Amino acid sequence: MAIEGSLQDVTLADICQLLAMGRKTGCLSLTDRSNFGYVYFDGGRVIFSSVLNRPDRLGELLVRNGVITRADLSAAMEAQAHQKGFRLGELLVRNGAITEEKLQRYISLQIEEAVYQLFTWNQGSFHFDPDQRPDAGVFLVNISAESLLMEGARRVDEWSLLQKKIPSMDAVFAVEKSPDEAKDVELTSEQKKLIPLIDGQRTVAELVHESGMVEFEVAKALYGLVQAGFVGRAGQRDAVAQGSSDGEAAQRLSLGVAFYRSGMMEDAVREFQAVLEKDPKHPRALFRLGLIAFRAGRLTEALEHFDRMPGDARQSYSVLRNRALALEHLYRYPEALETLDRAEKIRPGDPALALARGIVKLKAGDVRGSMDALRTYRTSPSLKKPSALYYAYTGLAAALAGELDYAVQVGREGLTLYGSCGPLLVNAGAVLERKGEAEAAEALYTRAVQAQPVPAQAHKNLGDQAWARGDQTAARVHYEKAVKLEPRLGDDIYLRLGNIAYKDQDLDVARLLWRRALELNPRNDLVRTNLESLS
Repeated sequence: MAIEGSLQDVTLADICQLLAMGRKTGCLSLTDRSNFGYVYFDGGRVIFSSVLNRPDRLGELLVRNGVITRADLSAAMEAQAHQKGFRLGELLVRNGAITEEKLQRYISLQIEEAVYQLFTWNQGSFHFDPDQRPDAGVFLVNISAESLLMEGARRVDEWSLLQKKIPSMDAVFAVEKSPDEAKDVELTSEQKKLIPLIDGQRTVAELVHESGMVEFEVAKALYGLVQAGFVGRAGQRDAVAQGSSDGEAAQRLSLGVAFYRSGMMEDAVREFQAVLEKDPKHPRALFRLGLIAFRAGRLTEALEHFDRMPGDARQSYSVLRNRALALEHLYRYPEALETLDRAEKIRPGDPALALARGIVKLKAGDVRGSMDALRTYRTSPSLKKPSALYYAYTGLAAALAGELDYAVQVGREGLTLYGSCGPLLVNAGAVLERKGEAEAAEALYTRAVQAQPVPAQAHKNLGDQAWARGDQTAARVHYEKAVKLEPRLGDDIYLRLGNIAYKDQDLDVARLLWRRALELNPRNDLVRTNLESLS
């Protein structure tokens, strides 16, 4: 049975206490004007929480606290772009950049901070849906609701005191007296970390971002520095003070990013388009719309959004990386490589760029160039552990170069580290198939279709094997699954599916499938002949 009501009548602490005592399982959703968040319970214990306009800073948090390097983050983000369905934290663990235990500790910190923020809401509404679970793949925690209630209550009381000196996250502070000038003063570790960042320009929100600390830690450290006379208020940076339209744009942009990160793409598009109505060249809105189009497979549209961005923003590293990826998926390999070269000028020696260059060159048919780029990636001084994509594409490149033994060796090494990586299983299987070991290859393809996410190429390869042995029923099943996952995978799939439909006397379906094959490859004369025979 659902539970709902107003936060003005019942506090979040009361609701959480009720759910904990009743050992409830489900999702508690809360709204506070345009903001909203949720807390998941399992048997009365908190397992996940998020606030949608709270920035997801996991990667930056880990970098700024020295847990991972910038190169580690870049490599994981690169892998995430190629392996849809994997979360950043999971890829960092798989790449060996961080242990799962340490990652879990930082994720627990984020979840706890999200719950503490929800405790400050005193208006809006709540709704509890029993038996709902978080999305598959998220890292879950197991936190006592009672401990969160106690800490949350303490923080709410303490925040009321802190806000007398730190009224908002837009406040700006400056150093008025160096702590080094005072005798017998021992700063906390948080204060020591904060002092070098306080420059009369950064807002409290920016101090949070730069320091890698959470809001409460920064506010508490600032409060102590203000009380001691070391730091004083220098002003306020308020977006609304710059004009109501700027304030509205900032709010819509923030909400759009929150929708984007939570997977609510239609809502995100609505907010970003509203920003563009006021400012048609707004770089962040255009960039996010480009990312949304890319994720939906609308690659040309993604490029159009990137191209509409102002000059400086269009040449930023993140835009160039995503632009190169879109060009790669559009088979525009020379342009993708030229874009990666421009990104290299911004971040020279970034191993993620060498890996991307190796992948693009291999797809373009430059096998030797691909192996050189992949070798550059592998020998990068900042690389701790090669990614699964390195092993997948290096094995394939070596096989195409005729170095089959080396390709098998690379595949085995990769599978030792990443035994459930779909692309690696597919490419290792392709190498074995090239060596004539069809049964061993089939075993790897079968493992690949059980991976998450499922690589479309695994179903295609199983379909090809079934087709080769004359089992058209099994071939059709695998081909249909392949094109469902990746509609542009290849014209040969649609040719064979059309042939099967033609054999079954389903001529309209055969015509439709062959036309699709011709759209993907207008130079496929066999498909053209088949269509002419039908007409």
